[in-house]
Amino acid sequence: MRFRWVPIRSLSERHRPRLLAHLLALDDADRYFRFGHPASDEQIARYVEGIDFRHDEIFGIFNRRLELIAIAHLAYHDTDVETESEADSGRLAEFGVSVLKRYRGRGFGSRLFEHSVLHARNRGVERLMVHALTENTPMLHIARSAGAVVERAGGESDAWLKLSPDDVGSHIDELLTEHAAELDYQLKRHGRRIVDLVGSITEASAHIHRSRKGDTE
Repeated sequence: MRFRWVPIRSLSERHRPRLLAHLLALDDADRYFRFGHPASDEQIARYVEGIDFRHDEIFGIFNRRLELIAIAHLAYHDTDVETESEADSGRLAEFGVSVLKRYRGRGFGSRLFEHSVLHARNRGVERLMVHALTENTPMLHIARSAGAVVERAGGESDAWLKLSPDDVGSHIDELLTEHAAELDYQLKRHGRRIVDLVGSITEASAHIHRSRKGDTE
């Protein structure tokens, strides 16, 4: 499962309702890891409403029913960030991710991280940061596996990953994956329409059958 291709699609303003539905589906423990505290429904709604799609990037993975099962938020910071061991300048991006519980263990978090790294590289980002609770070992493991340096500060940790410069290959990779993900989404969307149409026809046929049966009784 780790090396299967996963269609990751860039999300836009029109996806806010689906983003909200995804995050509201997280239980208290998942909200705690994603936001650093057990965020309430109202706090999540404000977070989703405050996403600036013109500045940040939101990526999502859809299942066959077009449910948003995993999302990543890539937030760009144009100001310098300084810590004890990271005082160099350069454009920075921060990564956050959430995956619905029943879809865990399929590598979706890692795939979203890799996709975000590629996307950030191609936009001149030099460093990627992940801010997470120290007990959020799965997230920190993803960052460490990519070569990030993790700095612990009590119950919180910052993982810093220095990105390679973009090149022709990285831009081609992103272009191909985006086109493939869009094609996958459109196929799922049309497939869903066919399923809904068949369901409507079946329901109408059953209604007609019941009506005729009632007339003959």
